[in-house]
Amino acid sequence: MKYSFLARYALIILFTLACLVSYAQVADSTSKIPDTLLFKIKQAQATVTEVNASNKQGYNFEVIASAVAKINTDVAALKQGLKARDIDTKALQSYELILKDAGNRLEKVKNALMKSNDNLQQMMEKVLTLSNDTVLVDDQTGNADKVLYSNQLKVIKLRLQNTGEVTGANLERSGKLLAEVSAIDILINDLKTAVADRLQQQGKIALGREVPVLWESTLWANEKLSIWEQVKNSYLGQKQIIQYFFSSTWDKRILLWVIALVFFVWVHRNAKLASRPAVKRKIGELKFSDLHPFPFLATLIVALNLLPLLESDAPSIYIEIIQLVLLLAITKHLTALSAKQWRVWLQFIVAYLFLISIATVSNQGIAMRLLLIGLHLFFIFMALRLFAKLRLQQFPKKYVKAVLAIGIFLNVLAVILNVFGRLSLSKVLALAGVVGCIQLLALAIFIQIILDALELQLRISACSKGIFSRINHGKTRQSVKKILWWLAIVIWSVVFLNHLNLMDVLFNSLKTALSKPRSFGAVHFSFGNILFFILIIYIANKIQKGVPIVFGEGTLSYEGQVEQKSSKVALIRLIIITVALLLALTASGLPMDRVTVILGALGVGIGLGMQNIVNNFVSGVILIFERPFRIGDFVELADKKGRVKDIGIRSSKLLTQQGSEVIIPNGDLLSGRLVNWTLSHDYVKTELLFKVPVETDLDRLKKLIDEQLAKTQHRMEHLPPEMLVNTIAAGAIEIKLLTWVENIYAEPLFKSELMIGLIKRLNEAEIKIL
Repeated sequence: MKYSFLARYALIILFTLACLVSYAQVADSTSKIPDTLLFKIKQAQATVTEVNASNKQGYNFEVIASAVAKINTDVAALKQGLKARDIDTKALQSYELILKDAGNRLEKVKNALMKSNDNLQQMMEKVLTLSNDTVLVDDQTGNADKVLYSNQLKVIKLRLQNTGEVTGANLERSGKLLAEVSAIDILINDLKTAVADRLQQQGKIALGREVPVLWESTLWANEKLSIWEQVKNSYLGQKQIIQYFFSSTWDKRILLWVIALVFFVWVHRNAKLASRPAVKRKIGELKFSDLHPFPFLATLIVALNLLPLLESDAPSIYIEIIQLVLLLAITKHLTALSAKQWRVWLQFIVAYLFLISIATVSNQGIAMRLLLIGLHLFFIFMALRLFAKLRLQQFPKKYVKAVLAIGIFLNVLAVILNVFGRLSLSKVLALAGVVGCIQLLALAIFIQIILDALELQLRISACSKGIFSRINHGKTRQSVKKILWWLAIVIWSVVFLNHLNLMDVLFNSLKTALSKPRSFGAVHFSFGNILFFILIIYIANKIQKGVPIVFGEGTLSYEGQVEQKSSKVALIRLIIITVALLLALTASGLPMDRVTVILGALGVGIGLGMQNIVNNFVSGVILIFERPFRIGDFVELADKKGRVKDIGIRSSKLLTQQGSEVIIPNGDLLSGRLVNWTLSHDYVKTELLFKVPVETDLDRLKKLIDEQLAKTQHRMEHLPPEMLVNTIAAGAIEIKLLTWVENIYAEPLFKSELMIGLIKRLNEAEIKIL
């Protein structure tokens, strides 16, 4: 009985526990549904907000579509341009660069689209996952919790649907753009291959016979494209080249127009100053044929002539257009031509315009080729006439004849090549010869404009005592003219070689030769490093020599007012030389351990025999900072007297009153006894000795001397003179006259004028001078 009771009690306990567990599970189940539903609703709201924010912010599809359309237009134009038969190497290289740039731009667009597409797909997956979640479905089963959240579930469902539609539309647009990008990418790769093939065959085509000889050609070649279509295709291709060139070299063009603006302001300011009555009376009437108070045309000519230096890799068509603009600008300057000469000049312009237009047509018919030959013969005839008559004062005669001879030779060669079927090479050579002659005329006017502007500046500076008044005008004109000659040679060579498509070849060859590593024992160097080293030292030397001119110390004499100059010129020279030496060593690429070895060897050299050089150098540095004298001071050292003309690093120069220049080592100036007559002031006390009879009235004599001193120039009026009896001899009195002179440089003139006046007055007073 006892065990049955216990068993019955255990069963009751187990049943109770089972009921409690079952109730707990039901309770958990009923509470889990609303918790999950609330979480899903919050998740859906957050996802919809995130996706809508991304869609509202946008994926820059408008900008991307515009960029894709621009790339497509550029590439399509290049594709059309490549249909032309005659495309020179320079144009093909430009095509290659444009395609490379288009590929880079397309790659950026593609990366942006891929990123946007991945983001949209992730957003779409989230929207679809939430849309298909059964917890968020209002199934109308009578579930109390879903009935309670029925309105929210409907709103969430609607928002998910709208968000999905917008996201799907963006995803579809992204896919279409990716498809366009893929198609353009394939086209770019095909065009790159075509351009590479054309470049590979270009040399063979140019040197080989590309068309039949002239007598075997038909009147009009049977081309697939008409002449108008050829010109149109060439125009589209060249337009893309110029547009790409303009967009990639805008910084160089800004620099050019800054230079042009500086030139315009410089000339305009000087012309305005020269028109003032006070200045005009001093410099006279200025007549410059190439300069005007508002030099717009002169500035344009200067800018267009300097353009090849900044844009040496310009396409051929760009150079030809620049030359045409230069021709039109030059026409305005040719005011002295006769009516006949004007007609010839206009014929030349029209012929050049025809030449650059026909050069774009690839028609191989005999009519077009004969037209080209006629143009070549016309330019040959013009150059032959100019060869004997043309005189350009801006250039040596041999330079002008050399350019004309090159033009004649290239056009004769162009005729021969045209006749024997080398048509492309014929066009290139003819254009190069004509452009070279045009550039010669443009450079002549360019040089004259610069020389006129310099002359105007020299005249203005001479009146205003500016910096140009301190230099030798004759030497300056000759130096500037030589510099302009060399500049003209460089500009002409760049234009000429660029038109022959040789500029890149020569530049790359020169670059390779200069940058190729070389070795001399354990020292490694390149010719470029050596060139930079020499160039830096040369420029620094020229600059440090010109420093005195900036501070007014370029010219020094004993005439006029005495002006002492500070010795900071020597300090600036020292800084320039030091900085230049450091820059030159850096540019040389010489390792610092090698520099240490050189300095060690230099120390040994100093110890063996360079003590004097180092002593003078160190003394020069000490003189710069201690400043015992300044440039312009009158000093006396041993038997040498003179005015300090220059304080150098190793030696200094004295200008004596006899006009000679004495070079004194700085060591002697520092260690010797130096007398500086003008360190604190310029005036000096001078003395005059003469003898008079012992019976002379000294009071009357003093009165005569005072009267004469009052009439003599350069006397210090506020410092009274002194008349002293120096000695008394048998029958004579020696008089010492002490008086102050304004500056030491006027002492000889003062003493001479005083003695001449005293002799005259003493003779009148019947006082004998013994």
